Amino acid sequence: MGFAKRIVGKFHNFVVMKRSIRFLPPRKRQDLQQLAELIRENVKQVEMIILFGSYAKNKYVDYDQRVEFGTPTYYMSDYDIAILTRKPIGAVRFSLYSQIKDCFFEDKNRPFHTHPQFVNYGIDDFNYALSKAHYFETEIKRDGIILYDSGAYKLARRRKLNFIEIMERAKKYYDDKFYTADHFRETAEFNSAKGWPKLASFQLHQASENFLRTISLVHILYSPKNHDLDDLITNNKSFTTELCKIFPRNTPEEERLFDLLQRAYIESRYNPDFEVTKEDIDALIPKVEQLRDIVEKVCRDRIAYYESQIGK
Repeated sequence: MGFAKRIVGKFHNFVVMKRSIRFLPPRKRQDLQQLAELIRENVKQVEMIILFGSYAKNKYVDYDQRVEFGTPTYYMSDYDIAILTRKPIGAVRFSLYSQIKDCFFEDKNRPFHTHPQFVNYGIDDFNYALSKAHYFETEIKRDGIILYDSGAYKLARRRKLNFIEIMERAKKYYDDKFYTADHFRETAEFNSAKGWPKLASFQLHQASENFLRTISLVHILYSPKNHDLDDLITNNKSFTTELCKIFPRNTPEEERLFDLLQRAYIESRYNPDFEVTKEDIDALIPKVEQLRDIVEKVCRDRIAYYESQIGK
């Protein structure tokens, strides 16, 4: 098989969706069955109900309570549920979601019980997104578990894309993520100049995260949710080894700066003792600018490659 055909083939998959939640504890199964029933009672023309996200992947956090930076905190994964209807629900969806949640929590301790989160699609819109390899909808289909299926519709296959479609999708992701990342970078510079280095550190983390996610979105039309910069760099090295130059971590100071940038995602917001100086920000900004330049070149080159393959 030629190289061009192999590349196109990377964007094709066939997924048989899962339909069992038996791997979950009984209380979780009861919750999800109740939610499916409430959705069907309150929402008209429901065709499919799909559990996705951490519970579908069996990577959920049921309840995690700890003291972070002197403050008691707790975290629970949500039940992420996609509701596919004959037509989109429209503006009334939020009142319907509230109604379903109120009924669900009627006999439960609401603050400490798993919360449902809903997303709605018209079935035709969802199938169109699948056929165009939109990564969020594709992830729902790939990892999701069907809780209810009317049987009236089938989900579209993520078909092989031609290079025109690949190029268009890659350009759209690039325009979204790259310029979002650069806006975070510019805002970090502004806040550093205003004397707010802690806020600037968070924005530099977000700039770095979005720049790195841009690479995989352009190359494989997919980017898993991940805030860990080390993981993102490692996962993108197959697309460009230039990333190794940005945060070499060969000296204690380089290691400290990268660790500070990593920690900024959480600690700049929640740790009152998190220390970052203007000098730290001044040292990190050129690295993020270097990352921007590498991402811009590698992504533009990739999009140019897609364009060169059209018609071959």
